[in-house]
Amino acid sequence: MSISFPRFTVLTGNYGSGKTELALNLAMGFAAAGKQTTLVDLDIVNPYFRSGEKAQEMKAAGVRMLMPTFALTTVDIPALPAEIQSVFETPGDRVIFDVGGDDTGAAALGRYAPAFGRNRTETVSVLVVNCMRPLTETAEDIMDLAMRIGNRGRLGIDWIINNTNLADRTEPGMVEKGERIALECAEKMNAKIVITSGEPEILALCRLKTPVLHIRRQMVPEWMVDG
Repeated sequence: MSISFPRFTVLTGNYGSGKTELALNLAMGFAAAGKQTTLVDLDIVNPYFRSGEKAQEMKAAGVRMLMPTFALTTVDIPALPAEIQSVFETPGDRVIFDVGGDDTGAAALGRYAPAFGRNRTETVSVLVVNCMRPLTETAEDIMDLAMRIGNRGRLGIDWIINNTNLADRTEPGMVEKGERIALECAEKMNAKIVITSGEPEILALCRLKTPVLHIRRQMVPEWMVDG
């Protein structure tokens, strides 16, 4: 992984952006590189496609997993455990926050705003966008989402990750279009870095200006698995 991530990485984005896939891939990549890694599932909104579903796989990969107390149960209102606060106080090489959904999900992030403020130089706030999904198809839509997430989460956007894809139907032109939109947003939002992520086979066919981050799909529904 040639892209240098700081100690704390906060991933936000709308539903279908692929931020959970990125969270899982980053966590496994950091752990494989020998980093003491923690993945915090802050998604208190979306009961599907959440990083907490892969807790056992993360443990096997050497990743510490923290999630809402009642995540993956039938309880409607999950609680954020006090243990999450400990990641700011105890030594650790990398901590990834998978923040739920839109600005509603980002409200959970706001709870930790003072801690992020004390560690701002070690924190990067990343907006993950998939320009093939509704509500993030244009620069205007993305900037509106970023503003709402920032207001609720009390943390601005530092980087943008262009994760434009249509699963198995992804074409290079889609990724390239997503990059153009992400670069436009970054210029208008003063985001420092734009990265394009995706499966290596697709990215190899793209003409891109941005650094690339190779990922593999982890959150594949059972109905999409052959056999």
